[in-house]
Amino acid sequence: MAQSKELYDAILNGDAKKAHAVTQTALAVGALPMDLISESMVPAMDEVGRLFEAEEYFVPELLLAGRAMKSAMELLRPLLVASGQKLSVRVVIGTVKGDLHDIGKNIVASMLEGSGFEVIDLGTDVSPEMFVAAVEERRPHIVCMSALLTVTMPAMKTTIDALKTAGVRTAVKVLIGGAPVTMQYAKEIGADGYSENASAAVGLVKNLLTVV
Repeated sequence: MAQSKELYDAILNGDAKKAHAVTQTALAVGALPMDLISESMVPAMDEVGRLFEAEEYFVPELLLAGRAMKSAMELLRPLLVASGQKLSVRVVIGTVKGDLHDIGKNIVASMLEGSGFEVIDLGTDVSPEMFVAAVEERRPHIVCMSALLTVTMPAMKTTIDALKTAGVRTAVKVLIGGAPVTMQYAKEIGADGYSENASAAVGLVKNLLTVV
């Protein structure tokens, strides 16, 4: 379908208006939402990730591609809900308590959504209690936490401890990231993984899911 290629190109080029328009046209001629996701959006975001890893794309391109993908998802999400269809994997993501930075978190959320995952974005300054409530209410497969400040990193451990206390830690895989975060810190606090960038985060989520 021509619209599938056009949607792929629009996302790859970060053209939100075109992505929205092409999606509207595709739906009007009978394209199925899940087909657009699997045939256009996921491959496009996979390619965006590959280009980022190859240092051909940088943060601005990731942001634009994520925005284009979201413009298409705005049209598809209500149709998926109405039809009772669900994306196969659910991810809860947020920047931890005391930290208001969201650019990195937003990029990761966009890349995950573009890869076909359902993403529940809790925003910034997310308390351990909010993470616990989201896990209890939404039953995600993965919890992603971001911290951009060294002083807010301890909130990651506090959140993991809160998940344990609530009895839901074993129900999810926990992935952490952010400029000051390291693999060593992830091991120290009992996280299941660490990623240094958005593209790697998507790959790590996929790997974690193979052992869920």
